[in-house]
Amino acid sequence: MGVNISRTDPDPRPQGHPTTPQRANGILPPTPFGADTGKTPVDPEVAIHRIRITLTSHNVKSLEKVCADLIRGAKEKNLKVKGPVQILTKTLRITTRKTPCGEGSDTWDRFQMRIHKQLIDLHSPSEVVKQITSISIEPGVEIEVTIADA
Repeated sequence: MGVNISRTDPDPRPQGHPTTPQRANGILPPTPFGADTGKTPVDPEVAIHRIRITLTSHNVKSLEKVCADLIRGAKEKNLKVKGPVQILTKTLRITTRKTPCGEGSDTWDRFQMRIHKQLIDLHSPSEVVKQITSISIEPGVEIEVTIADA
């Protein structure tokens, strides 16, 4: 007792039927502009970018204040924020003789400058970052904004 099972075409409609999309080499034709595809539209103007903000300063308090203001502004706009990531403090040292000539006592001046750095990563459109970074920035804090594709 064998059962005869015949395979049928997955799309039983004829090829010229008005509801069947015409295929060229098995690829569906592109959807017309403005047609609802069920996906969220991705316009080039509102593309989400990965934005890295680098804050550099000699003063830790002013650096922390600017960093907190940036993060607060990003969270108010419901952006994805990573950071602040503290980079190791760079210490620049210069040791020099106090006397202008080579004679005299062996006394030295030791100068040092500490450079503090923090990183903040954002995932947002570039227009939103312009609004966030328009806050008042403390004097002595340098901000570098790098935009990369997500």
